[in-house]
Amino acid sequence: MPSHKDYLACLPPAWRERATAEPESDWWPWRDMALHIARVRNPEAPARLMILHGAGGHAGALWPAAALAADIGFEVLAPDMPGYGRTRVPRPSAVRYSDWVDCVSDLLRAEQARDPRPLVLVGASMGGMLAYAATARVGGVACLLATCLLDPRDEQVWSALSPLVGRWSLGLMNRAAPLIDSWRLPIRWLTPMNKIANERTLARLCRTDPRGGGGRIALGFLRTFLGSVPPVEPEQFDAAPVMLVHPAADRWTAPELSLRFLRRIRGETRHVPLDNAGHFPIEEPGISQLATVMQEIHDTLAARS
Repeated sequence: MPSHKDYLACLPPAWRERATAEPESDWWPWRDMALHIARVRNPEAPARLMILHGAGGHAGALWPAAALAADIGFEVLAPDMPGYGRTRVPRPSAVRYSDWVDCVSDLLRAEQARDPRPLVLVGASMGGMLAYAATARVGGVACLLATCLLDPRDEQVWSALSPLVGRWSLGLMNRAAPLIDSWRLPIRWLTPMNKIANERTLARLCRTDPRGGGGRIALGFLRTFLGSVPPVEPEQFDAAPVMLVHPAADRWTAPELSLRFLRRIRGETRHVPLDNAGHFPIEEPGISQLATVMQEIHDTLAARS
């Protein structure tokens, strides 16, 4: 079974030397589940950072970014969303996208009640819109940082995320929901997981990891994500500053898909493309640009404390 160390090994050598923080496992009871959270505790940190994966990811897969954030000086937490990683779910076939939004929203509230320090919410891939939805619902986020902002109402987002599922088929899926929602199919059948990373070793690791992209996804989860609507339209969103760091060489989801949504956001926004980086950004100079952005956020929050 791959571990976080396998993902760390894909980093460029200079960053691999810095990304040395080890995850501490924590368990948070939520509904009938036990949510696994990988943490790096740092009571001296001026701010905390929560990082969210998308479909086909998990906390261990995102540990390169989490460990870099810890090296910068954040206290870090990375939950395994229901259906992925080590989170214990009695019925994986019953998980829907609305459960993910509810889960992150409740976790945000719990973390804010437990610790008053500023919290940065980071969303990777589909996790970007998940972070947006939870921030819109709960508020209190110091900064929303996303590699992607993929609105499933955008037809081009549909064709990128799941080429086999066209918009015409959503009506059929909705009508057949009682029959097909519980079907759990290999993720690679429904999404082009080969495009998740431009680096070959990392791409193979992501699409074969049974805790992530090598696992299965319930059609009910996919159906409810593709039919989802954000709780607040971008034209009314000002719950937190939004920083988009969409990888510039993303072969899966083009940067323009995220930029179309970002441009509509009412509140403060900023776009920093990660040059030469794929959907899973580990290439230079993109990864250094991502680290610089996280450092800037950290230093800004530290100056306010």
